[in-house]
Amino acid sequence: MHLRPSRIKRLLREGKFPATIKFNLTDPRVTELAGVCGFDAVWLCNEHVPTDWTTLEHTIRAARLHDMDSLVRVSKGGYSDYIRPLEAGATGIIVPHVESAEEAARIVSWTRFHPLGKRALDGGCTDGLYCAVPQDDYLENSNTEKLVILQIESPEGLAQVEKIAAVPGFDGFLFGPGDFSHRIGKAGQLTDPEVTTARRRVAKAARTNGKFAMTSGLFVPFEEFVAEGVNVFNLGSDVGALQVFFRDRLKLMQGNVAALPDSAKNANPYA
Repeated sequence: MHLRPSRIKRLLREGKFPATIKFNLTDPRVTELAGVCGFDAVWLCNEHVPTDWTTLEHTIRAARLHDMDSLVRVSKGGYSDYIRPLEAGATGIIVPHVESAEEAARIVSWTRFHPLGKRALDGGCTDGLYCAVPQDDYLENSNTEKLVILQIESPEGLAQVEKIAAVPGFDGFLFGPGDFSHRIGKAGQLTDPEVTTARRRVAKAARTNGKFAMTSGLFVPFEEFVAEGVNVFNLGSDVGALQVFFRDRLKLMQGNVAALPDSAKNANPYA
């Protein structure tokens, strides 16, 4: 019996670009559908979405059915907030609003086992296959195959990003253009020059320190992200995709109705 390795890490070692999709909706079947379509990972949000732990565990399990990684953006909090997704079987966590090297070191200490950190040992949950694997295998898998991603999304975090990147024990950065643009008084201006400069600085700090850079969406051309050093790509969200589909379908019908002759419109018995 073997513990599952990270698909994202494997693809990065092969020089490929892992693709993720962000879910705000909580039905595990949506996650399974992403697996059917071939995504490498799902990004599940517990920062802004009130998903209960049981539903989250089912969603993580749905990802595993299709060998997808599951990345849980955790609530900004304490030790248990960061550990529970991992013990529920998530491949990794995304910690929002990281702003100092001291905070980054504390996150590593909480989420990694000895010798990298001081995480408390259990192994009786999903991530340890309920104590069905040797403890040494569990510890090694947790320290090498579980992803810890830090989100830089404020001027304070950007100012410290090189120092944060130098902290050992975490895997990558996710730049948050939405919050960053908001914090500098340019909410939603994701391609503003100041936001672009910040995004590129985060990616450079990541790559300089042997870590990956992840993007929250394809709001600039793919090749531009690659040139900046981004190598993990989130391609969108469930709510965004559904809005596009719903509006497209309504527009299609409304256009067809407008094109009908008056005689067809007047034939409606309820008109």
